This record gives sequence, C-alpha cells and structure tokens, in this order.
Amino acid sequence: MGVFVFLPLVLPLTAWPIARLAEHHLHPRIATRLLTGVAGVMALCSTVCLGLLMVVGTAQLPGNPLPDGWSDPEVRAAVPYDEVAGKAAIPALIAVAVVCGRTLWRHGRVRRRAHRALAGLPDTEVAVLLDDVPYAYALPGGTRDRIVVTTALLLGLQSAERRALFAHERAHLAARHHRFLLVAQLAARANPFLRPLRTAVTYTTERWADEDAARVIGDRRTVAHAIGKAALVSRGTPIPTLAGLASPGPVPRRVAALLGPAPAPRSWPSVFTAVGVAAWTAAAGTAVSALSSANSAVTMALILHAATPL
Repeated sequence: MGVFVFLPLVLPLTAWPIARLAEHHLHPRIATRLLTGVAGVMALCSTVCLGLLMVVGTAQLPGNPLPDGWSDPEVRAAVPYDEVAGKAAIPALIAVAVVCGRTLWRHGRVRRRAHRALAGLPDTEVAVLLDDVPYAYALPGGTRDRIVVTTALLLGLQSAERRALFAHERAHLAARHHRFLLVAQLAARANPFLRPLRTAVTYTTERWADEDAARVIGDRRTVAHAIGKAALVSRGTPIPTLAGLASPGPVPRRVAALLGPAPAPRSWPSVFTAVGVAAWTAAAGTAVSALSSANSAVTMALILHAATPL
C-alpha cells in the first residue's frame, strides 16, 4: 500500500484544469459526462482510501474490535500504517457519510414535497402553479416527469420565450440532468477538492439544455432572451440537484454563448490543445486514482485475510 493509499485523496487536483476549460471548449453534453464521470470515480476512490487508512491505522491500536491477528508484528511489517492518519480517517469518514446522507435525504425530501404539492393538479406534463413568485424547474420521478412553472414567470415571458422555457426543461428531463447534478454534488461532499467540478457540471448541464432548446426552437436569440428574463425575476430552483431555466450560475455567460455560434459536437478534444491536455490529465489522474485504490484494497484484503484466524 504505502504512499499509494494517499494518492486518491489529492489526485482530484489533476481535474481542476479541465473543470475550468471544459465549459468553454467542449460541447456541453461531452463536458457534463466527462466531468461527472471524473468526479464520481475520484470521489469513490478517495472514500475507499479513507476506509483503508482507518482500518490499517487503527488495527494496531489496543482495544479495537478487529481480529487480533490483524495487529500481529508480521502484519505491521507487511502493511505500512500511520496511526495518526488512521485516527484522522475516522472523523473524516463520519463527516463524508453525514454530508452525503444529508444531501440524499434533502434531495429526496424536496422531490417528495414537490410531488405532493402537485397532487391536486391535472396529471399533465406541465404543471402551472398560481404563485406570485416566478420560478420553473424540471421535476423527475413520480408517475411521470413534469415541468413545474408558476403563473408569475409565464406572464413575464412572451409566447416564443415560453416555448424556449418548455424546451429547456424538457431537455433537462430527457437527458436526466438531475442524476449528473446529484453525482457531482455527492462527489464534492465526499472530497472538497472536487468542488470545482461540481460548479462546472452545474453550468454545463444548463448549457446542454440551452443548446437542445435552441435546436428545438430554431432560434438561439429567443432562448437567450428567455434565460435573461427568467434570471432577472426568478429565484432559481429549490435544490441544486433539480435543474431549471434560471438556476443560479453565470447567466451572462450562458446568454453570450447562445448569441454566438453553436458549439461543435466533437467527441474528444485534440491532445495538441490546452483543453486536450487538461482532459487527458484528468483522465490519467482518474485512472491512477482507481488503480491506487484498487491496489491498496486488494493488498490489504489479501494480507489481513491471511492474518485472520479461521
């Protein structure tokens, strides 16, 4: 194991360049999938390594509940350990479990509450709420995926802009953007070094829906106007893992992107570009993180299994 067990804890730093460059130089669909995949794998690997540090570091301490054979001198010599790191891993793992559990609970609570609020309305794709507060968001799950919008927001948009609003929300639902957002949110909770990726995924999912809406409507300027108007009056979405037209974020950049040409749907950036180097660096960091955590886990399992009495 050795130093390799610590690598997944810091390798998320290799993804910072692609988090900054992907949203500018990659198609939003590709950027979202890349960033979410990198964040999810790195978060899982760092959590696994925290668990390994805890087990190996505390197996040598008197009074631990692990089998006595795990603290034999031969095991201590074969498996490098650090009691300080092992003790520190315990509150770190507890913190990861608490914040990730709280995120999942809050996500589920808000979705259940939103579905209950729509119980008395017709079971249609679009649910219009009589509310003076302007907002709109895509609500997945339940008996069907639905678009929730208030009368206050609809009154503030023209007919073409309303079509852009509905196309944007349908794009969120069709691409299951709430899953990407939830994975990125959990990853950032598990490892703070992954927060730039969460911020980038929040932006790229909105840009993905923007581009899909512009393609459906056939007018990029109309979608840009709808986003700008909604952002001026809307309070966004009730939780970061629910996507909406005016979600918090760099709205001026989204509008500027829509006023420019559509991004090229290139599958993977060239290695001879800055974004290509950043993407390959993030991919390499993710691969090393996965290999390091897998190697450490297998090594610990083999040694400690051999030291465990039958």
